[in-house]
Amino acid sequence: MKILIIRFSSIGDIVLTTPVVRCLKKQVPEAEVHYLTKANFKAVLEANPYIDKLHFMQDDLQAIIPELQAENFDYVIDLHHNLRTMRVKKALGKKAFSFNKLNIQKFIYTTIKLNVLPDVHIVDRYLETVASLGVKNDGQGLDYFVPDTDRVKESDIPAGHLAGYIGIVIGAAHNTKKLPLHKLKELCGAIEHPIILLGGKEDRDTGEQIASVDPHKIYNSCGKFNINESADLVRRAKLIITHDTGLMHIASAFKKQVISIWGNTVPQFGMYPYYGALSPQLPKDKLPYDIMEVRPLYCRPCSKIGYNKCPLGHFKCMEKQSITDIVNKVNQRLTRKV
Repeated sequence: MKILIIRFSSIGDIVLTTPVVRCLKKQVPEAEVHYLTKANFKAVLEANPYIDKLHFMQDDLQAIIPELQAENFDYVIDLHHNLRTMRVKKALGKKAFSFNKLNIQKFIYTTIKLNVLPDVHIVDRYLETVASLGVKNDGQGLDYFVPDTDRVKESDIPAGHLAGYIGIVIGAAHNTKKLPLHKLKELCGAIEHPIILLGGKEDRDTGEQIASVDPHKIYNSCGKFNINESADLVRRAKLIITHDTGLMHIASAFKKQVISIWGNTVPQFGMYPYYGALSPQLPKDKLPYDIMEVRPLYCRPCSKIGYNKCPLGHFKCMEKQSITDIVNKVNQRLTRKV
């Protein structure tokens, strides 16, 4: 049985689909699992042992269609569900199962602030698309596989951080999902533990400004490492502090303790840290993550994704975040055995 899974973007969303990939491969006899994504997300999936073949969409979606048609798939699992995936499904003409994005419910929540969303994590909603194939949630959480070639060498980490560090993800896809610079500086200054800042090239300058608070304690890795190397730094961290980002989900895949900071988006969208109920690495007496959000706040959530700047100009969802409360959570997590 040959199955095509589709999810074009982004890093976090792709990582959240990995339980579907694993459960299909392990639970469906003779399943040959293929995955279609954007070419620039190749690194996120290339080491996944549950994927038999990757297909990559370039700028022209039509260019990949003949390749997909030649595979003669039995089923298509559409975990993106947009106009482009509709074109793929129409071209292949195979039985398809599509993920419900709940856009109407999200629109209601972001416009009139009435939450009519089901209390179900997006991973479980992804898994609903393969339930008719006899696939069930195995409780093992998310997957992320770092190739050996992308393991970060100890020589690339400051000596003062080798005994343990906190990873702080300073970026996000939209500014309204990020703590402002002065809050990040305050947070890093208040934490009494070695810190590695995590982010992409676009976060490099911000990272330099934050690291200037204490260059010995704070190491700016933003832009120095590729996505798999950054994931490896997440894997090695004692604790991850992060916005609503892809690295948050990668941290969950590695069963790291997470302090998750939320701005204009909300966990009720179903994309909070996900670990899997049967993961043996979980602490026995408490959730492995903390949610930090400003509640109640009349204007939140203002978007299901985010904006370049606060639509109302005050940015209370981040400006009112208590750095003292976050640091207290850090100290509690560092003294907790996992």
